[in-house]
Amino acid sequence: MGLSFRNNGARGSVGLDLDCGYLAAVQVSHDHVARAASVPLEPGAIADGEVGDPAALTAALREFFKRESLPRSVWLGIANQQIVLRRLELPPIEDADERAAAVRFQAAEAIPMPLDDVVLDHQVTGQRTDEEGHIKMQLIVVAARRAMVGAFVDCVREAGLKPVGMDLDAFALVRALGTPSVSDERARVYCHLAGVTTLAIAVGSACHFSRVLPGSGSGQETSPEVLAEEIRLSVDTYAHLPGAVEVADVLLSGPGSRRDGLAEGLAEQLSVEVTHAQPLGHLSPNGSGSIDEPDRHTVAAGLALGAAA
Repeated sequence: MGLSFRNNGARGSVGLDLDCGYLAAVQVSHDHVARAASVPLEPGAIADGEVGDPAALTAALREFFKRESLPRSVWLGIANQQIVLRRLELPPIEDADERAAAVRFQAAEAIPMPLDDVVLDHQVTGQRTDEEGHIKMQLIVVAARRAMVGAFVDCVREAGLKPVGMDLDAFALVRALGTPSVSDERARVYCHLAGVTTLAIAVGSACHFSRVLPGSGSGQETSPEVLAEEIRLSVDTYAHLPGAVEVADVLLSGPGSRRDGLAEGLAEQLSVEVTHAQPLGHLSPNGSGSIDEPDRHTVAAGLALGAAA
């Protein structure tokens, strides 16, 4: 397959969010949205964040990109139960090849899947000094089932598109919505309510924890009490990681985030501030001044920013 989670040659690509209920594409130029479009997706084409009906998804992608005259190079996002994210700590290793080998060795124990069956990638997020005075390099390691990734890539290619990069929806959320208003000394919970619910916990621009809630749909029927419990569970898991810091607030995004009383109910349950995200984060809308259903485009915007980096 040969598709990395990051591809430095992907400048100018379209960020493509493959949601269970819609397709959304965003292209960015500097600090504004150059193009944005979305279309409803036939039920079953994508189910629980995975390809459900390859023929239907391929046809929808082909028609969508033809109708909107979008660029053919795409940066994909994924969010489902076939992805594992882990934090690792290693002694500082400058050589990239040596570091990759060390990560793979450690991942064999940390990832509950055979490494031959996954696409594996990692990113250095910083370093800390442990209790014994040793410097530790901190990394995020992502493993995704190769068959699951391949199913998306095959559909995209069959539709006449060129997949040039892939990222987690959680990383795209942090990239799109992260703001300097949150101190790097505290963490933020990102809760994206779409075809699946994606939870991410980040400190500044670094995502340290991610979880996809199974069978969560668009969040329209999820009570604040149930969602708060899922967020609380995620925060408790994050809190046991080395170097974890206090959670400052919760940021809601996605089509399911605007339900009346949801933010207020979560704030009451969690005793932290809960706010609605600006759907495009710090990006300005395109020349038309507005985008139809902007809450659909948050992940796609973050993917496009990754392509432009």
